[in-house]
Amino acid sequence: MTYKANKERYEHMRYSRSGKSGLKLPQVSLGLWHNFGTSADYDNMKKMCFTAFDQGITHFDLANNYGPQPGSAESNFGRIMQQEMGAYRDELIISTKAGYTMWDGPYGDWGSRKYLLASLDQSLKRLQLDYVDIFYHHRMDPDTPLEESMMALDTAVKSGKALYAGISNYDGEHTRQAMKILKELKCPFVINQSRYSIFDRHIESNGLKEVAVENGCGIIAFSPLAQGLLSDKYLHGIPADSRIKTSGQFLQADQLTAEKLAQIAALNEIAGERGQTLAQMALSWVLKDDVVTSVLIGASKPEQIIENCKIVDYTTFSPAEIKAIDEISK
Repeated sequence: MTYKANKERYEHMRYSRSGKSGLKLPQVSLGLWHNFGTSADYDNMKKMCFTAFDQGITHFDLANNYGPQPGSAESNFGRIMQQEMGAYRDELIISTKAGYTMWDGPYGDWGSRKYLLASLDQSLKRLQLDYVDIFYHHRMDPDTPLEESMMALDTAVKSGKALYAGISNYDGEHTRQAMKILKELKCPFVINQSRYSIFDRHIESNGLKEVAVENGCGIIAFSPLAQGLLSDKYLHGIPADSRIKTSGQFLQADQLTAEKLAQIAALNEIAGERGQTLAQMALSWVLKDDVVTSVLIGASKPEQIIENCKIVDYTTFSPAEIKAIDEISK
């Protein structure tokens, strides 16, 4: 039976303009970094995508290497689009990236024109799409001229294989330089995707937030829950199904110190006073000052998506709340 979207899907989600562009993104976007690979349940993937769109989430974020195995998240999402959601393509923002290791040899990594454009062609085949809405360079490359990487993004857009260019994990100064190059090329650049959370504020110290405000660059934040630390998952120790236990790739047990556990508990108290879960407050906090366009959530089940979407009406913090959160987390 073909999926039919909820007719009321746009009634509750809020949408923000990405920088000074004409593109609006939902304040909550769905990231397919985890739980869409070869080891995940396909029916659950479908349910999460349907639930997200039914909640007004129009943006689905991928990368060439998302899996495991690399490429499998794109393949699975492409299958969902082809079989279930294709009728809604023009209502969706689908993004992908290239910049991390994807295949063997000197042309399967970093930021060369050869790698970026070849990777985009591969991504489109896996996604079974003619174009993506945003194509990102996934990380800064210290050895490839910035002009080369940006000109590759420009080619991707002007060839019709992407509608907008984006960058990810770029600091403030390199974002400024990238935007200047793309402006000269008349390439529509819309966004920088970067890690940002109550526990990880490096985009404040590396200049990205300041550059975004000054130059009209959108920001979309990933890992807003600090790999699950900013949720109720670790309020009572380390559960057996947590990423620390099951993967350990991005979050290790030694990061969960007594001090960190005390911080999590204190933040949870503030969240409770706001009538939110800790995860909901952490997502709301990322959006509090209107500099961040959208926050990327990951999910393992549809119910999490529904709970996370409730934040859009609660992104305002009092000065006292902001001060208390700062004192706890910094």
